[in-house]
Amino acid sequence: MRPDNIYAPFFKSITNISLASGCAVGSESRTHKCVTNVGHVQAGRSNQSPIKLKPKDLQPPSATVSSPEKQESKVSAGQYRGKGKRMLKSMLGCCKVYVSESRNRIALESIERAAKLFPEAPIINKFEDETYNRVGYTLVSKLALEPSSDPSPLRVAVLSMVKAALESIDLELHFGSHPRLGVVDHICFHPLLSSSLDQAAAIAKSLAADVGNTLQVPTFLYGAAHEEGRTLDAIRRELGYFKPNSSGNQWAGGLKSETLTLKPDEGPTQVTQAKGVIVIGATRWVDNYNVPVFSTDISAVRRIARRVSGRAGGLPSVQAMALAHGETIIEVACNLLDPNKVGGDKVQLEVEKLAKEEGMDVGKGYYTDLSQEKIIESYCKLGSFM
Repeated sequence: MRPDNIYAPFFKSITNISLASGCAVGSESRTHKCVTNVGHVQAGRSNQSPIKLKPKDLQPPSATVSSPEKQESKVSAGQYRGKGKRMLKSMLGCCKVYVSESRNRIALESIERAAKLFPEAPIINKFEDETYNRVGYTLVSKLALEPSSDPSPLRVAVLSMVKAALESIDLELHFGSHPRLGVVDHICFHPLLSSSLDQAAAIAKSLAADVGNTLQVPTFLYGAAHEEGRTLDAIRRELGYFKPNSSGNQWAGGLKSETLTLKPDEGPTQVTQAKGVIVIGATRWVDNYNVPVFSTDISAVRRIARRVSGRAGGLPSVQAMALAHGETIIEVACNLLDPNKVGGDKVQLEVEKLAKEEGMDVGKGYYTDLSQEKIIESYCKLGSFM
């Protein structure tokens, strides 16, 4: 095993967090960039016809390299003081939005500008990967104690981002080594602190109705947002998500058929190639942890990924797949569905063991988002949102 993180030589620190000025803190590499608390940006003009939403849909509510540390899923009440301690009694919702683009700066600026229209649901973290051509945003907001006629800040902020993404990105022009089903590939809601999974699911279902019916994108629900608890990977397998459609283990362009093999929960049954489909769900906390393997043998690394995955009898609650990441690295990309039981440290050791059997070297893995603890802490520091 190579002892050092392979991306470390390319990292540079960015300091001085400033939500208003757009400064950021974190690290970035040639292929990965994590930016905490995305600031205001100016959007460029879109070359696509704008999607019109009704005023009520976007009405503001009233008034980035990932951390290598072990991810924590529970927050002690003694960790924060003052406002932070009071926040622990609050109900917070977290939403992760995955967009199939990281190279088009104008598109990303447009998406981030759309989010800034709703400051009660700030972007807490942003993770970009230029090789995968994918970006992940993490947003947080308070949740109402009781159902309300007022729109959820988290829902309207994410809806605004989805609208901006669909206007500025054409999936038919997309190319990268990460699988995807749509311009906005995946959206997941997680409860934080004292909020419930039912609350997260209600927001997910409401957003899915907006996306499907207003923006006219086929939308699939999973987890607690689906009446039968359908899983994310079940939808992806049915729609051919895991099969590269271009040479070199790449994904290019939109879905190859306008007819879906699975009926959407919301929206049209036909796919627009430039938009694709969206999968929206609600679950307990999930971590993403990727381990780089120094190899060009995709078949061998796929064997490793299968043996790591719980589905094939590997680590329980772990989903893993092999993804090419540049010319000399293939990553074992993992979803950790129960990170309290199986975290990145166990995945790292398992990949190292299996890679050794294949005669391969392994680099230090990385998380693609902050831990729950860090996300809540970052939100608490934004005093204007308390």
